[in-house]
Amino acid sequence: MALMKHYFSRIVVKVGSNVLARPDGTPDVTRMSALVDQIAGLHRMGIEVILVSSGAVASGRSELHPVRKLDCVDQRQLFSAVGQVKLINRYYELFREYGITVAQVLTMKESFATRRHYLNQKNCMAVMLENGVLPVVNENDTIAVSELMFTDNDELSGLIASMMDAQALLILTNVDGIFDGPPSLPSSQVIREIRSGEDISGCIQTARSGFGRGGMLTKTGIARKVADEGIAVFIANGRRENVLTEILKYEALRMEQNAPALPDPPFAYTRFVPAARSVSGVKKWIAHSEGFAKGAIYLNSQAAELLLSDKAVSVLPVGVVAVGGEFEKDDIVRILHADGTPIGVGKTNFSSAEVREAAGKHGKKPVVHYDYLYME
Repeated sequence: MALMKHYFSRIVVKVGSNVLARPDGTPDVTRMSALVDQIAGLHRMGIEVILVSSGAVASGRSELHPVRKLDCVDQRQLFSAVGQVKLINRYYELFREYGITVAQVLTMKESFATRRHYLNQKNCMAVMLENGVLPVVNENDTIAVSELMFTDNDELSGLIASMMDAQALLILTNVDGIFDGPPSLPSSQVIREIRSGEDISGCIQTARSGFGRGGMLTKTGIARKVADEGIAVFIANGRRENVLTEILKYEALRMEQNAPALPDPPFAYTRFVPAARSVSGVKKWIAHSEGFAKGAIYLNSQAAELLLSDKAVSVLPVGVVAVGGEFEKDDIVRILHADGTPIGVGKTNFSSAEVREAAGKHGKKPVVHYDYLYME
């Protein structure tokens, strides 16, 4: 147990709607209790846990019968407003049996758009953890609208894991992991390990099921990005007995240098191998900020090649060939090849008008400094 604490002092657990809800949409209290039992055990070991929990919309849906047909946004707002109360109250009662205080954290995508709001959220949860409080995080669907919503809570959990400098992100879903073919086929096997740059696009199923909003495609995209920041990511079946403790116990043994050759884990799950590199807090924020980009900066081939090399270089005006959109100083912008191929994301030092004026010129200050540039 001490070995687990050594390697995983802080983790983020994301549990999906399809794990927490029965087929009729009502909360699966037995499953929630089993999840809380495991988290409480980790909490006793001194492992800090942040729980990102779906299930509010599904819980609310099972309580209501709208008087008229609602559009999808109205439905989410109504069902989540009712369901969130039901969900957090259930967690409160379950964790109270172990003497653990929980706190509700409702957030929105735009709350991550500025560095100030981002740091405010980080500080809020850091204070909670410091005082032994377990944050239960969810998107605030009551006031979010479609264009400002997270893809799903997988995206939110990745942002939280990155922001809070977690050692691991465990995404619990209703399947055993990422399969090398359709999960319904007996011949399909779980991919046990995925490394950075490994192409598994042919294996990803795009279909969604049950009450969830996302699918394995979004899970994989988030898992890759988070793992590239040095955080271990696991996708596993949340209905497996002791899924959290068994994974962390096995992975701690795997990372112990003197450990003998390990047998297979007790059940199959997918592990995204974390990168060895260290990413600064600012770059972590920028890495997840592409959705907030106000514009784009296009580079010539020489500038693009230099950025993609192993050298620590900034985006200089001399390499800029075009500017897309309108933005102000300190806005997030996409960095692209001249043909539109993505290179990275960064925080600009100048407005779009100033970048256009300086484009192609030597001896100018960086448009995007290396310290505020994240390469995809």
